[in-house]
Amino acid sequence: MSGPDADEVRRPVDPADLAELAEVEAELDTRWPETKIEPSLTRITALLDLLGSPQDNYPSIHIAGTNGKTSVTRMIDALLSALHRRTGRITSPHLQLATERISIDNAPITPRAYIDAYRELEPFITMVDDSSTQAGGPRMSKFEVLTAMAYAAFAEAPVDVAVVETGMGGRWDATNVISSQVAVITPIAMDHADYLGDSLTAIAGEKAGIIKGADPEALVPIDPVTILAPQTPEVAEVLLRATVEAGTVVARQDSEFTVLQSRTAVGGQLLELQGLGGVYPEIFLPLHGAHQAANASLALAAVEAFFGAGADRQLDVDAVRAGFASVTNPGRLERVRSAPTVYLDAAHNPHGAQALAQALTEEFDFQRLIGVVSVLGDKDVVGLLEALEPVLDKIVLTNNGSPRALDTAALADAAEPIFGEDRIVVEPFLPDAVEQAIALAEENEGGSLSGTGVVITGSVVTAGAARSLFGKEPA
Repeated sequence: MSGPDADEVRRPVDPADLAELAEVEAELDTRWPETKIEPSLTRITALLDLLGSPQDNYPSIHIAGTNGKTSVTRMIDALLSALHRRTGRITSPHLQLATERISIDNAPITPRAYIDAYRELEPFITMVDDSSTQAGGPRMSKFEVLTAMAYAAFAEAPVDVAVVETGMGGRWDATNVISSQVAVITPIAMDHADYLGDSLTAIAGEKAGIIKGADPEALVPIDPVTILAPQTPEVAEVLLRATVEAGTVVARQDSEFTVLQSRTAVGGQLLELQGLGGVYPEIFLPLHGAHQAANASLALAAVEAFFGAGADRQLDVDAVRAGFASVTNPGRLERVRSAPTVYLDAAHNPHGAQALAQALTEEFDFQRLIGVVSVLGDKDVVGLLEALEPVLDKIVLTNNGSPRALDTAALADAAEPIFGEDRIVVEPFLPDAVEQAIALAEENEGGSLSGTGVVITGSVVTAGAARSLFGKEPA
């Protein structure tokens, strides 16, 4: 397997490759889903050992947390690229196409490369499956296989650095077989309670599993750094204890680094960031919301820590500006239509919905805003709807097509006490729901579409399905 170059990853896709990709995905879908984890790294470690431990061939930055992980991961990737490093990136879940999960040079690998990566690992995967099942255990999970595919692809490219977002949790996440130079913990909130624990401290304990000390076998010992977003007091205590036990250097947002200033600009915001190495002024970020400014601050600190920046060493400011200006973040307050304006957002829990509502309030001046919402059944539906209610004039409840999606009747039952019957419309088919929402937005008195908008949200799946509906390519 050879790593794709920049031209290859952007080449038009062969329909035959898409068909074969669907076959590979069908095979992978027979395995444990990503929503199911087991407290073990035995299988992923065994597979990577068979492959020659590709994950040890490059340094890495590891990102865990509840909200903002993907945004921070993509920002770190963009900054490293602007600083002339070849990157490999793992994100999950995908919005539209599985290939989005494995990126090289800031672009998803091609369907052909994805297929080849799987086929070349397949004999080794079978060996691990057989060994595990003979011992009474499960086959490898889908996420374990995807993680191994990514680490192998990065080694073959080869990349200079891997930027790795955890799937779910941290300690037992399949990505957690790397010894990262920098660990980043984004804000932690309640999510995946069935698997990670039913309290913030329990969830924090799982996320803290990516915090590791220096590799004692390294030829040149490097002091790992942990970058922490602001947390509730009980979560902060768990994370700081983990850094002490691991012996890592700690940098805390709003202490060692912070957002000094944010001003709304056309297409995003203009930031002044206090980094570990000094002040970085006039940073244009083409994303909306205070939460994205905070994510940018985390990403900058992580890249500074990776390069060893500090009080006496600052990153090149022009490169930092170029990196942030190049950031793309599909499905995160992404505009896909004008007149009326239609935005997509992958908010899927109350914390994410609160950040979305805050951004819609502070950075936009909508006179009439319609929501299109579909939520997965295992989420805090009431909390999410309560966070969105103050900013939506009406809400169109729908189904994003996922087997895990909450039935629209149940969604309506949850929404009625919050929105009232008169503000709710039910359209089970997503394209119809979007069409209905646009029509509702266009009902603005006087016929002007100025100040009217639609936001489609509730799940990563919802945002991804809507992206496809509006003809957006996977990115």
